[in-house]
Amino acid sequence: MLKLQALIVGVVMATGLAQPVRAQTYPSQNITVLVAFPAGGLADIIARLVSTKLEARLKQSVVVENRGGAGGNIAAKTVFTAAPDGYTLLATTTGLAVNMTASKNRGFEMDDIRPVAIVAISPDVIAIHPSNPAKDLKEFIANAKTKSFTYGSAGVGTGPQIGAEYFFKEVAKVNYVHVPFQGGAPAITATLGNHVDSLVLTLPPATPHIRGGALRGIGVASDKRNSAIPDVPTYGEMGYPNVYSQSWVGFFAPAKTPDAVVQKLNTEINALMKEPDSLDKIAKAGFDPVVKNVAETADYFKSEVASWGKMVNAIGFSN
Repeated sequence: MLKLQALIVGVVMATGLAQPVRAQTYPSQNITVLVAFPAGGLADIIARLVSTKLEARLKQSVVVENRGGAGGNIAAKTVFTAAPDGYTLLATTTGLAVNMTASKNRGFEMDDIRPVAIVAISPDVIAIHPSNPAKDLKEFIANAKTKSFTYGSAGVGTGPQIGAEYFFKEVAKVNYVHVPFQGGAPAITATLGNHVDSLVLTLPPATPHIRGGALRGIGVASDKRNSAIPDVPTYGEMGYPNVYSQSWVGFFAPAKTPDAVVQKLNTEINALMKEPDSLDKIAKAGFDPVVKNVAETADYFKSEVASWGKMVNAIGFSN
């Protein structure tokens, strides 16, 4: 009997010590970050900034791979079905929260997901080619009352696309045609070439084009103007108050990733996002930093799933 009790105590102690040991040795190999959208987009910008700095902090290689498609679901499914060891992470956007309601065959559920860190957030912007006769959002919508227009997005099911559908359909009540692209970069290219009438995208990838005059920003979906493009008015200033749409970038892991590993990643990512050069880079691009602990990150993601779910249901969207 005493031998059995000793064996049980030994097993319990070994189990209890397993996570601290993993935390001390993690990472012992390369970490792969799968970006759910193509290069040059919102998730890619932040993923590469964070990964470069995380590599230096963890003294281990962090490899970034772009794996776009299905509104971010392809990369998400790959990560959430990978080994839960902290070596395969997902960098994605608000689109993940949208897809939890909008996508019926995404290949994963809420209990497959472990939020690690939400790091940056930015408003959505409507931009047009400079040759467009509309000088601002009010004039653009007025013109759309008599003629349908096209708008490009980073893909079906992304946050900006859902926000745009809600705004155009439920608020502005205009006729439009959505033209989805495989990421923000190709959507911008199409707008620069005047192949679509407008672009709705989370601000950062479009910022240099608006600042340089290649695109005309006509409205940001936030409660105040963004410091990266201070001349672009808010929706509220254009006569559409209380219409907000913004996207975040976050890092996620398989659900069963050990607590100690998730805590270490969260701590290191939060620390690097507080560094002055990180803050300067994301501010110039149009982001605001986000720093939340593990529990706060999990709660925030749950609230985002619920919030975007209401909007998805309001417009009857599914993908």
